[in-house]
Amino acid sequence: MSAFATRLVGWQRDHGRHDLPWQVADPYRVWLSEIMLQQTQVTTVIDYYQRFLARFPDIASLAAAPLDDVLALWSGLGYYSRARNLHKAAQAVMADFGGVFPHAPAEIETLPGIGRSTAAAIAAFSFSTRAAILDGNVKRVLARWAGIDGFPGQKAIENRLWALADSLLPVAADMPAYTQAQMDLGATVCTPKKPACLACPVASDCIARITGRQAELPTPKPKKAVPERRTVMLLIRDDKGRLLLQKRPPTGIWGGLWSLPETADTLGAERHCADALGLAVALEPAQPDFVHVFTHFKLTITPQPAALLGATALADNDTLRWFGRDEALAAGIPTPLRRLLAPG
Repeated sequence: MSAFATRLVGWQRDHGRHDLPWQVADPYRVWLSEIMLQQTQVTTVIDYYQRFLARFPDIASLAAAPLDDVLALWSGLGYYSRARNLHKAAQAVMADFGGVFPHAPAEIETLPGIGRSTAAAIAAFSFSTRAAILDGNVKRVLARWAGIDGFPGQKAIENRLWALADSLLPVAADMPAYTQAQMDLGATVCTPKKPACLACPVASDCIARITGRQAELPTPKPKKAVPERRTVMLLIRDDKGRLLLQKRPPTGIWGGLWSLPETADTLGAERHCADALGLAVALEPAQPDFVHVFTHFKLTITPQPAALLGATALADNDTLRWFGRDEALAAGIPTPLRRLLAPG
């Protein structure tokens, strides 16, 4: 057992987090938490996690649920491909593994939405499997401790970090504590800015601390301009005050969610409604633009109210549906629409 692992396991016992709701040896709960925690803070995830478990307490209930129900509970958490893959993976566990979550990291990794690090984390927490993880927190800890230069997203640097992570593993019995320690250390001590080196259990031989390079390591991702896009979202209401929502394609941005019909600009909005939706509308004054930021681009949204001319003959179908405000807020909708519908 490496001295690095010994120190982390001891530190986790005394200083790590022990009260998180998913800290149980249940692969379903561990898997759900690992997916929710991808690119999302713990404080945000806890409420979503508890609501999700209340509705889908096990893999079988998740696999049997309509995707719309899954997306509705995920609404507001973002990165919706995670929810779609979670649903597909639950169905795969039922179909391919007899409803029993697989134990081996290689088998876990075959499930949709699960990569090498996530598979290892699930196996380590649930089955004490000796498998290295390498999420963003762990990359930062190892890059600083070993003094590894280069952006961790580059394949050669990532391979070095994987090799190092594999070499530091403890015995199987300590894998849950060691895996949690790496996550906790990166989240609470070896933070991106102003790391608390005096509280770190491996500070004595950390190359970044010894050389004063904590702010330089890991090497940042090379910066590039963030693309910007624009869209017009149509707020079309019928004579009952209901809002027309359109189901987005199953993949891509907000895949599978109910959202507002969109058009490229307001000039062609009325024609778009007539040609694409079969509705005659009159545009009302546009609402102020606002910006929604994604990981890889910024989207400027122009909310465009439109009054329906006459009673609608458009009946609900698989891709277009009239929603009351409360009904829409309870459905799987993207964050910008939730913002538009929120009171005040």
